[in-house]
Amino acid sequence: MELVLEVFKNRLISVAEEMGIVLQRTSFSPNIKERKDLSCALFTGKGELIAQAAHIPVHLGSMGMAVREAIRRVPMEEGDMVILNSPFLGGTHLPDVTLVAPVYYRGKLEFFVACRAHHADIGGMSSGSMPLSRSVFQEGIVIPPVKLVEGGKIREEVLSLILSNVRTPEERRGDLKAQIMANLTGIRRLKEILDDLGPERVREAGRRLMDYSEKLMRKAIRNIPDGTYTFEDFLDDDGFGKEDVAIRVKVEIRGDSAVVDLRDSDPQTEGCVNAVRSVTVASVYYVFRCLLPEDAPTNDGCFRPIKVLTKKGTVVDAEFPSAVAGGNVETSQRIVDAVLGALSKAVPDLIPAASQGTMNNVAIGGGDPRNGGIYTYYETVGGGMGAWKGGDGESAIHSHMTNTMNTPVEVLEHSYPFLVREFSIRRGSGGEGRWRGGDGIVREIELLGEAEVTVLSERRKRGPYGLFGGKPGKRGRNLVIRDGKVEEMPGKFSTRLKKGDRIRIETPGGGGYA
Repeated sequence: MELVLEVFKNRLISVAEEMGIVLQRTSFSPNIKERKDLSCALFTGKGELIAQAAHIPVHLGSMGMAVREAIRRVPMEEGDMVILNSPFLGGTHLPDVTLVAPVYYRGKLEFFVACRAHHADIGGMSSGSMPLSRSVFQEGIVIPPVKLVEGGKIREEVLSLILSNVRTPEERRGDLKAQIMANLTGIRRLKEILDDLGPERVREAGRRLMDYSEKLMRKAIRNIPDGTYTFEDFLDDDGFGKEDVAIRVKVEIRGDSAVVDLRDSDPQTEGCVNAVRSVTVASVYYVFRCLLPEDAPTNDGCFRPIKVLTKKGTVVDAEFPSAVAGGNVETSQRIVDAVLGALSKAVPDLIPAASQGTMNNVAIGGGDPRNGGIYTYYETVGGGMGAWKGGDGESAIHSHMTNTMNTPVEVLEHSYPFLVREFSIRRGSGGEGRWRGGDGIVREIELLGEAEVTVLSERRKRGPYGLFGGKPGKRGRNLVIRDGKVEEMPGKFSTRLKKGDRIRIETPGGGGYA
């Protein structure tokens, strides 16, 4: 890439990265402030992704659909911001709240900025808004595209409506205002770039940047042998008795383009493991983006050579009002496993064995005996990465569709009525092979007061697959310790625990590579 375009690329990325820093540092909840469960990106005036920060793939790959829905449904003037979280309008699941703002320069619309953050509660039937649900209405308040900010001022009636439907309104207020500040930062920095280069040069550089990304992706796809590659993998269950939910993929490579067909996947389920199309598309895009050099610009140009086929009413393209809380976090991981599995048949030297294949979602909420307030805690727990030709998998790390941090013990015990009994690497959980899969994590929390606990997890029935003779990673385990007695729990459950009870999560290791 020529120097001028490289500088332009990095200036745009720095804007998105600074938006993320502002959002992280000004937010109230540990899930955003400590775990960085957030994403920021820049879009053209037509809603095309032009630059993003190194945040969360499941957020970023789908955010453009939400931005375009916001543009289509709500006219935005300078000083406006539109909020939405509907999974069926480009969202992921309800706790992921997106805020979109236009960037006007000399009276002309030039860009949009957007940020998405996972709120630790958005209402619904259980604390943390990650329930064992049968309908999206049980998962929290559904927000269609609506102006939260108009003419530079917060619409207090809209904010009040949202806050009246959540368990921790002041924390939500703080996190939403942090998202507003992140967008304002993006707007200010983009206007500085427009001042420096002028709108015509910026538009031209944006077009060239996306064309360059398309060129890189087409080159990467050309390096995959032509052919049709298939793979099948399974979700453990939907939480309501439906077991072995199949994700079936067919990847067709023809020259410099790819068609990824997931239409033969199982029908949508009663439980909440259904993924909306935006999540599925984001998962496929992530896999192909991994084939590019690390410093390649990520934008909509990358994805022009890739066509994703889904069928309405399936677990990878769920229809309203199906339950979708777990589709974003669990099914997205399995889609990645399936697409990587298919590509391993085409380019075995490039593709790793399966990583842990789950986000191990833990949500806890109740009264805080320390101050008499109400708290909601949400976290995903890392695990082992798959081994690859040439190296062992990383241990105790978030992989694939999540890119968050693990909450430090000190923050957990300060923020919540918890005593962390153990936080360690689950030694020996990675799959054997010439190159071993990474090891998972053990996290055990003792509750200092009565609370509601919900866990959505996968890879509890079959471990992450190894490749070419490598062994699978060890399956995950969920344990509850009540009155000193250990009870093994299913992959998805909700229960009430009292003071002194403990929840123990042992996450899967990655697959081995022979």
